[in-house]
Amino acid sequence: MSTTKATPGARLDRQLGLSGVLLFGIAYMAPLIVLGTFGVVATTTEGTVPSAYVVALVAMLFTAASYGKMAATHPVAGSAYTYVRKAVDSRVGFLVGWAVLLDYFFLPMVIWLIGGAYLSAQFPDVPSWLWLIAFIAITTVLNVLGIKIAEKANFILMAFQVLVIAFFIVLSLKQVLSDGHSLASGDPFFHPGSTFGTISGGAALATYSFLGFDAVTTLTEEAVEPKRTIPRAILLTALIGGGVFIVLAYVTQLVHPGSSFADESSAAFEIAGHIGGNAFAAFFLAGLVVAQFASGIAAQASASRLMFAMGRDGVLPRIFGRLQPKLHTPAFAIGLTGLVGLIALALDVTTSTSFINFGAFTAFTMVNVSVIATWLRTRHETKHNVLTWLVAPVIGAVIDLWLLVNLDGLALTFGLVWLGIGIAYLVVLTRGFRRPPPEMTFEE
Repeated sequence: MSTTKATPGARLDRQLGLSGVLLFGIAYMAPLIVLGTFGVVATTTEGTVPSAYVVALVAMLFTAASYGKMAATHPVAGSAYTYVRKAVDSRVGFLVGWAVLLDYFFLPMVIWLIGGAYLSAQFPDVPSWLWLIAFIAITTVLNVLGIKIAEKANFILMAFQVLVIAFFIVLSLKQVLSDGHSLASGDPFFHPGSTFGTISGGAALATYSFLGFDAVTTLTEEAVEPKRTIPRAILLTALIGGGVFIVLAYVTQLVHPGSSFADESSAAFEIAGHIGGNAFAAFFLAGLVVAQFASGIAAQASASRLMFAMGRDGVLPRIFGRLQPKLHTPAFAIGLTGLVGLIALALDVTTSTSFINFGAFTAFTMVNVSVIATWLRTRHETKHNVLTWLVAPVIGAVIDLWLLVNLDGLALTFGLVWLGIGIAYLVVLTRGFRRPPPEMTFEE
């Protein structure tokens, strides 16, 4: 094994408690996204959006549990990349890290692009590129200044997002009552027109809303007591995010039964205007923009930590593994993520979104495999529960693999091409697989 002892400057500062890590995870997931995609999921499920999110939450909890186990076992930055290289094989770990770069590297770009699209629709006289550059510049500066600055900004942004969600729920319930309907109904979950097939199709779409619960693992080296904090943050992020998704989907489906919309892509605006008029529709738009901004901060922070871990190991150029001396942040990786975001000037939302799903579900699958591999290797030395260390990750791996192979053709093609480039790079890095990729070792 090619290893190099880490210098003290290669460590990030431990500054985040459970609340700070949890805030990043929930901000990454952007709870309001359930309303942004409501029309599409409602059309797919024939008007049973809450059921789709229930199925998606249950499916993702298996993988969330696996991430928690690996974060406690290997409390360093790097997420799926680190877990797979330590539990399975260093070469496989590199390829998983390379695949997940596709998710982490391009997701901030997608978030900024969607946020810019919201503002462009509301203010058509302002050039769309101006909104995009503003998103990138402000987010990048906040992340370079440090994780605590970004945490404080995220707290303010999340507080506003929660306020929008609260108003939306209250106005929706008020509208349901004024229409003479009951607040307790099973129709949003299942009705004669819905089937298991339609709900499953909606769950596959809804699962994308959970991308981000795993991102908290990239903050492992900035968390206090990471072996305890990170696993708890992972499960709480999935549970809280999923709970908000289900509640929002339920009240929205109550106030707008069925799946008929003037435009499914902007169904939430239609509903917001119906329950609160133009004033609330404008307030709701502000909430969506804020949600994208908060999510962008968290996504860029996570992407930079993954590149930092890979650069520190030496599987990416060493400059990725260097910290800004005064601020102790991976400034080069943060800045590069911002520059990549400028690619969005030449892309639309649909095309850019297809980039990220391949890496996410590849990582999810392999983290479950890592738990299984750890159990197989240590089963005679430890008393790991067979249900939680073998059965649950097998279920999680099967679910994630199913989601992976059922991605659209563009996502699979682009993902496989990206993976092919990674294999070619790995061949050069390991001199034809004759040596393992380099790795950094640490002393706390």
